[in-house]
Amino acid sequence: MKKKLFAVLLACVLVCAIPLGALAETISFWHLGTDEPDKTMWNFGVEQYNTNDAPESGYEIEQVATVNDQYKTKLAVAMASGQCPDMYIHWTGGPMVDYMKSGYAQDLTELVDKYGLRDLYTEASLAQCTIDGKIYAIPVKNNSIAVIFYNKAMWAEKGYEVPTTLTELEALCDKMVADGITPFALANQPQWTGSMYYMYLVARHGGPQIISDAYAGTGSLVNDSTIFAGQKIEEWVQKGYFPQGVNSLSPDNGDDRALLYQGAGMMLQGAWQVGSIKEENPDFYANLGVFPFPAIEGSEADQSVIVGTLGDNFISISCTGEKLEEAFKCAAYYSSDEFRELDQSLGNVPPLKAATSEEPVNQDLIEMLGKASGVQLWWDQYLPAAVADVHKSASQKLFDCSATPEEVAQEQQDAMDEYLAENA
Repeated sequence: MKKKLFAVLLACVLVCAIPLGALAETISFWHLGTDEPDKTMWNFGVEQYNTNDAPESGYEIEQVATVNDQYKTKLAVAMASGQCPDMYIHWTGGPMVDYMKSGYAQDLTELVDKYGLRDLYTEASLAQCTIDGKIYAIPVKNNSIAVIFYNKAMWAEKGYEVPTTLTELEALCDKMVADGITPFALANQPQWTGSMYYMYLVARHGGPQIISDAYAGTGSLVNDSTIFAGQKIEEWVQKGYFPQGVNSLSPDNGDDRALLYQGAGMMLQGAWQVGSIKEENPDFYANLGVFPFPAIEGSEADQSVIVGTLGDNFISISCTGEKLEEAFKCAAYYSSDEFRELDQSLGNVPPLKAATSEEPVNQDLIEMLGKASGVQLWWDQYLPAAVADVHKSASQKLFDCSATPEEVAQEQQDAMDEYLAENA
């Protein structure tokens, strides 16, 4: 009898010694919050859920942060092996369609309406998460558009003026080269950074329908606009507009921002750089200016279109049932007033209707969005993954002149043809 009583008491002691979190079922959440300010931003929703919901739900969010370009490979490998995390971030476009078809992105439409999120997000940002009228992701963090950053104080000292046309931009770059300044701070090791130049030049020359027609199979990526874009980049490389070894420099290491801080003329990058610059170099941030990619004179394309995305990252959920709703509750915290205020304080403009900013740079970004007729989604997000990879690797070759503009265009079209044939 005493032995039985002792065994019962020992079991009770062992159970009581187990932390409550160890008894909860884990909801895995993969994102990019390896450094500040993103670490603080992503921690917000996880901490809110684990504090407010986990004690009653029986679930606990476990987050795993990975550097941007490693993350993309890691997520692809996980999905290929059937080990997709319960929650994960991505960038919508063609890959999100693949996630949905593979069963790794669940329909969130009823939960969006149940928790009132449709009234909180901008219509355009939810449209990026929608396939055939159903919502498969939640937009988070920032209205991320590609703009040109520059040091207002340095430009004023040098007498440089903001260019509004491509001709003015090239004249400015020539002045910078003559002054011993590298015009563009670019770190193109991961390829998507240099792709921004290619996308903008194509969009300004021929319009955003160039890529949509090619994806639909009604157009080709071998055309006057893609050849023009390739020739311009090739010309700019030869004229010294980019740093030496540009294809070996990494934005994940902040190499492009470092070049800007050290005196490079400008940097074409995503608006998410505002938060990073504010965090790591407040003195430079005080003089930070932005302007849109200049227009091409004589082009019939809409010159107000901006390349980017309305929502820097998007959360999709792969689990189902009760676990799906609990994961969604965590995602919903990124639409709260508390998160909006935090995100704005970190230098972002979240894709929420109530988003505002007292920061001059963000006010300029909001004004640019207001003037834009539309947003051209990044090609490497819009296109299916296989074609997107070829787009990035092919366009990178322009920055070391290892392929001609015609070869780069044809390589992309060959990948598109192969994709369309496989999915006919």
